Amino acid sequence: MVNFSDYLPYAATLVIAIPFLVLLRQFVHNYINLKNQELKLLSIKSNSENKTHSYERMTLFLERIKPSNLILKFDKDLAVHEFIFLTEKTINEEFEYNASQQLYITKNSWQNIVDSKNAIIDLLHKTYTSLNNNPDLNEFKTVFIMNYMNENDFIGATIEDLRREIIIIA
Repeated sequence: MVNFSDYLPYAATLVIAIPFLVLLRQFVHNYINLKNQELKLLSIKSNSENKTHSYERMTLFLERIKPSNLILKFDKDLAVHEFIFLTEKTINEEFEYNASQQLYITKNSWQNIVDSKNAIIDLLHKTYTSLNNNPDLNEFKTVFIMNYMNENDFIGATIEDLRREIIIIA
């Protein structure tokens, strides 16, 4: 016959060890879950910072392409067609530099930014063609600003849309 008293120390060890192992397993499981939640929160915070930075950069881009800021650029001795060429080149280069920001901006806002950029370039060309008597640069700049002021402030509207979206995000 088997003597159960020989196995009594092992049984006592099992009675003590099993609850300890269950509690240890729960602790490790809870710790892993908390760390995963922490990583998600850090990821969300980082993504939010990227979005905020993108909205700031695109707002700055829009401010730079406002006609009131564009007319201050470049030498005053340029011919009108040279001014248009350099202005359009500058707008396109800055836009291309900021093109990666579309990853963090809503599709609608990005389309508004693209439309604003294209509208400014179109306005440059329309103003030039409307002044067919070879105006000097100051006259062109004056007419350019007046044409922009006579249209809807599409850049201001786009900036306002970006402002509303960043409030929702932040």
